[in-house]
Amino acid sequence: MNKPVSLGDQELTLLRYVTDHAPVTVREAAAKFGESHCLARTTILTMMERLRSKGYLTRVKDAGAFEYRPVVAKKELMQGLIHDFVEKSLGGSLSPIVAYLTEAQGLSERELSDLRRLLDLKDAEMKS
Repeated sequence: MNKPVSLGDQELTLLRYVTDHAPVTVREAAAKFGESHCLARTTILTMMERLRSKGYLTRVKDAGAFEYRPVVAKKELMQGLIHDFVEKSLGGSLSPIVAYLTEAQGLSERELSDLRRLLDLKDAEMKS
């Protein structure tokens, strides 16, 4: 995932589904993801192939059907997508995200604690 390739909202949602349920066939994705999103099997196939051509999915033939898997782990995928968003939408600045988080409604105590821990780790890293 070296170079960012734009994803549509439906592509991103399907990619997250495949990442969470891999390996997955088009048939499985159509039955479990497509039906709940009112998408036909052919649409799911087109989207999965588009995600493959963009470098987000791979496929391997197993027992007569292609099984799709993400190219990278979910954590790495999310970090890459966030990086692309920060670069493209925020001009590389993380300050708007931090400002958003300080004003966000519904931030749980656990999430707040995790954020503090991550900031403390980054602070210690920068000091050493």
